[in-house]
Amino acid sequence: MKKTLIIYLLSIASLNIYSSYTADQETITAKINGVSIAYVTTGAEDGPPVLMVMGLMASHKVWGERIVNGLVEEGYRVILFDNRDTGNSEKLDKLGKPNLYWKYFLYSLGIRFSAPYTLEDMANDGVALLDHLQIEKAHIVGASMGGMIAQIMASKYPDRTSSLVSLMSSPKIPSRSDISDRNQDNLRNMENVETKDVQEYGFYPRAMPRQLTAIFEAGDRSDIVSNIEVPALVLHGEEDTLVPVKYGKLTAELIKNSRLKIYQNMGHNLPEEIIPALIGDIVSFYDEINEVL
Repeated sequence: MKKTLIIYLLSIASLNIYSSYTADQETITAKINGVSIAYVTTGAEDGPPVLMVMGLMASHKVWGERIVNGLVEEGYRVILFDNRDTGNSEKLDKLGKPNLYWKYFLYSLGIRFSAPYTLEDMANDGVALLDHLQIEKAHIVGASMGGMIAQIMASKYPDRTSSLVSLMSSPKIPSRSDISDRNQDNLRNMENVETKDVQEYGFYPRAMPRQLTAIFEAGDRSDIVSNIEVPALVLHGEEDTLVPVKYGKLTAELIKNSRLKIYQNMGHNLPEEIIPALIGDIVSFYDEINEVL
């Protein structure tokens, strides 16, 4: 009898216990806007949802376990997904390989051009994933290109956006003179990189021409970003040489009543020593929103 009671109590307790996120957690695939999108969820099912959008060529794994579990431990339900053309989501090589030099030349002249898919398409994927999961509204967190996508989501779908966290991102394409020579070289050579780390973290280098074309096609989105009315937190690294800190400051200037936090000793990455402060700043931001609500 005593043993049966213990088993019963443990089974009841387990309903309120969630396993921690791990980078090798198996993804689920759903057909979203005609594309197979891979995603994972973690945290309490009834916790406030947080949708996290990663950047150029990168899978959800690049967020890292500490950031995700830091939010989970605070009671949030975290939804991670691989953008189209990355990670375990559908690869779109069938859409061709755009000529980046030509696309950038057209962009620099202000001439409109087509793209295999757009940042708005990718923003619509995120919203459609919320539909698939029957989530009415979520906090949106986006890094780098993912921040651009998140900005579009917050502007276009304010009724689906509890808040925006724009991380090391920009409302427009950084000028070439602002990007370090090393980063420019890395971008030029990235498409042919096939290292173990690239594969482990779900990068898909062959998507780079298509995703950069989507960024070029979007151009200057200052008007879109300035229309964001949801609570917004802008986070940026002082040492960012790919998307320099002035673009984070510009993002904050454009979004009315947004908050800006700049981290020292952080570039276009998520250093381990910065993560505790970053999690703390995001959670404090969410706490303040909850107090207002």
